[in-house]
Amino acid sequence: MKASDLFVKALEKEGVEYIFGVPGEENLDLLESLSNSSIKLILTRHEQGAGFMAATYGRLTGKPGVCLATLGPGATNLVTPAAYAQLGAMPMLMITGQKPIKKSKQARFQIIDVVDMMQPITKFTKQLVNGNVIASQIREAFRLATEERPGAVHLELPEDIAQEETEDTVFDVVGHIIPNPDEKAIEAAVKMIEAAKMPLLLIGAGANRKVTCQALAEFVDETGIYFFTTQMGKGVIDERHPQYLGTAALSSNDFLHAALDAADLIINVGHDVIEKPPFFMKHGGKKVIHINFSPAEVDPVYFPQLNLVGDITHSVKKLTEQVSQAQNWDFSYYKKVKGEVAGHLSKYFQDERFPMLPQRLVNLLRKNLGEQDVITLDNGVYKIWFARNYTCYQPNTLLLDNALASMGAGLPSAMAVNLLYPHKKVVAVVGDGGFMMNSQELETAVRLGLNLVVIILNDHGYGMIKWKQEDMGFKNYGLDFNNPDFIQYANSYGAHGYRPESDASFQEILDKSLNSPGVHVIDLPVDYSLNHPILNVMLKEKTAKL
Repeated sequence: MKASDLFVKALEKEGVEYIFGVPGEENLDLLESLSNSSIKLILTRHEQGAGFMAATYGRLTGKPGVCLATLGPGATNLVTPAAYAQLGAMPMLMITGQKPIKKSKQARFQIIDVVDMMQPITKFTKQLVNGNVIASQIREAFRLATEERPGAVHLELPEDIAQEETEDTVFDVVGHIIPNPDEKAIEAAVKMIEAAKMPLLLIGAGANRKVTCQALAEFVDETGIYFFTTQMGKGVIDERHPQYLGTAALSSNDFLHAALDAADLIINVGHDVIEKPPFFMKHGGKKVIHINFSPAEVDPVYFPQLNLVGDITHSVKKLTEQVSQAQNWDFSYYKKVKGEVAGHLSKYFQDERFPMLPQRLVNLLRKNLGEQDVITLDNGVYKIWFARNYTCYQPNTLLLDNALASMGAGLPSAMAVNLLYPHKKVVAVVGDGGFMMNSQELETAVRLGLNLVVIILNDHGYGMIKWKQEDMGFKNYGLDFNNPDFIQYANSYGAHGYRPESDASFQEILDKSLNSPGVHVIDLPVDYSLNHPILNVMLKEKTAKL
């Protein structure tokens, strides 16, 4: 068969459902092969949107999302999504085209070394130079993309290789079982936990990639140990649980960190050193047990005293079986911290001032969304308010990026969620800066018949950097801009645009948008006036003793 046909059959064997992308002339043989395939091509308006959708597909399913671009500028537009998937541990395969490699027909027009470019931001990158290696290389790429730690892989399919005749056959998909941890390591962990006076459980991004929810919930229920999460660990255990303390949206000084300061042992499940640190270790300070698929990467602020390496679920189940409720544990301070944290975080939930406080938006969305409904966030200062204040009932119901922290991913991520789970309500909360970086994907969303709500937090500037600028004592400079009329902008794509003028009108618009088909864009004026006094001033001035 033709090599491009074999390429597609190998993708079908891997269970690929969608390919997101912007094809070019170097992809035309592959495109022709796809036209006779069960795989659906999702044509986007920019390669970056395609990459973010593929990465989100991988994040939610555990199977590599696949995206497609041509050579040169098409490939370079995938660099940010590649880094997004690689740092965020999201399995993703990028396919790019290339000019013929056996003869030159256009000299070096549009040609850059894409494989070399992708090397530092992928787990695997390769140019296919023979049609007979296509099937094996696709199987290897999928294996590496999903193997812990998951990430991005890349294959370049040159035009003349795609046209070759080949008799190669596809490979069976063969998985593997992650080994269980050493029994001596489990015994050492049990001793450390039982010897502690105030142990504390931390749930990180790695625990949100596998089915660890039930095992961790049973561990908490059996032991009574309190827990908190990183931003990308939210929802692994229902955050209405009585032992949930909060989310470490900041690295230090937040109300939650009073509990961390008091803890003498942190049981850190699924920690990822790439994620913004939820706490800082100090020499001679608290002890840390690292429970993960691989040993801890030593960092100046993270150097655990014990590695419990192997399948996370098995490790947690073993600890649940063997750890007995120690008589010397005292969680009374944690109970106090929990009450204080809840009181502080909910302080502005009922504040109906307009423009709207982000804390109020968090509260209104929580009230209007079900347990399985999903919020996707772009990157901005509002991400901190959502991480701190939004209560997740299930895993992956608040999708945010705390690794690359890229702007522009909020809308494409929401589109991928709705494509995968059309029965769930989906809300993308984006800043006016991040929204405009991939706003053209509104056309894609409307064309696909998706149902989602996009809330643009409008402050006419780069609010996150303004917050940092004020914290450093600098004057406001260089971060303000003008926006288009977002109502007309949304309507021009065939979406529905709204601009609320009060708290009450926003609630009416939100209810209508969540319960009506189509793409709904809400231009919401936001009040960031409390960012500096709360996050920069009050939290730094508070003491660890509540």
